[in-house]
Amino acid sequence: MRILVLSFYYRPDLSAGSFRTTAFVTALRERSPPGTQIDVITTLPNRYRTFTQQAAEIEIDAGVEIHRIKLPPHRSDMAGQSRAFLKFSWSVLRLVRDRHYDIVFATSSRLMTACLGACIARRKRAVLYLDIRDLFVDTIGDVLPKPLAWLARRFFSPVERWTFRRADRINLVSRGFEQYFHSRYAGTSLAWFTNGIDDEFLAQKPVQPASKTNEEAIILYAGNIGEGQGLHDVLPGLARALRGSARFVVVGDGARRAALESALKRAGLDNVMIEPPMTRGALLEAYRRADVLFLHLGSHRALERVLPSKIFEYAALGKPVLAGAAGYAAKFITEEVDNAAVFPPCNVSAGVRAFRALDIRESLRPAFVAKYSRANIARSMADDVIALARARD
Repeated sequence: MRILVLSFYYRPDLSAGSFRTTAFVTALRERSPPGTQIDVITTLPNRYRTFTQQAAEIEIDAGVEIHRIKLPPHRSDMAGQSRAFLKFSWSVLRLVRDRHYDIVFATSSRLMTACLGACIARRKRAVLYLDIRDLFVDTIGDVLPKPLAWLARRFFSPVERWTFRRADRINLVSRGFEQYFHSRYAGTSLAWFTNGIDDEFLAQKPVQPASKTNEEAIILYAGNIGEGQGLHDVLPGLARALRGSARFVVVGDGARRAALESALKRAGLDNVMIEPPMTRGALLEAYRRADVLFLHLGSHRALERVLPSKIFEYAALGKPVLAGAAGYAAKFITEEVDNAAVFPPCNVSAGVRAFRALDIRESLRPAFVAKYSRANIARSMADDVIALARARD
């Protein structure tokens, strides 16, 4: 059996897609029948311009062959991402031209990697398994200005239909996507393997911090700084309202970092520090220093369907969680994560009340950790992929 795995991000890059796909390939190698060959085609680390990490362009080890494609330098805007994907897709098609595959697995948040996987599966007459981490067409219509949103939907909606209707099975990482799929793609074979907690976070043990009664609490945000996170819309007001009670540390980069920095500068705030992306070891140390972990999604309607992977990382660490979210993410956090306070996105006064409601202490969440181990979820998804291929034979 020969399996192709397509992912725009892979270790050692820093992104949810990278962590998810790396765990999946590890599980796939463990669970596949003897003699299985797994080809992973991805990119050299490119998630953030401010973070560089060395990686080999080709790795071959025990039935797994990894090809990392070098992309031209690009920003995280749409034009830069489009140029990068064109280079990626051309390189992928060249690499697979003379190879036969039984299964094509493509994990995708921006749709086009899924579309590329569908094209290859059709040419190779292979089983197509899609792992969908975001509803690109739904989201892009909300985040772009109206004239551009209309044009984008006119172009990408047919691409989405063509791609999803060719899949033998589609995994959705969020139950919030269910209604969208049932209304548009009734009869599609769906799976529900969510994001999860990586082993390095499972190993962390909470340590009781000193009381923060007379000190400023450290509130840490770690992740992308983009339109979907909406930090530029909420953090200036939240930091101003909590001045004297809390200091914010933001670790990350993204297309809206400059907007966030400008908003903070205009507000004259001195209780927000922005640091560049860091390795997971360094990030774990930053987590240890924090008192509260902060998550925020923008107020766009489409974001009410998503389930950010950061939730799992935060919850595993035992820290209090402050989350600006609506829709499915708000429901999931409220039901699944102890000592978490949720407020409507971009609502500063509600955010302040949510912060005041938190118990600033650390405690284990054993039930959550047991339920959402990334390794266990990856093994189950690997089994599902292999079973699907065997069923078609």
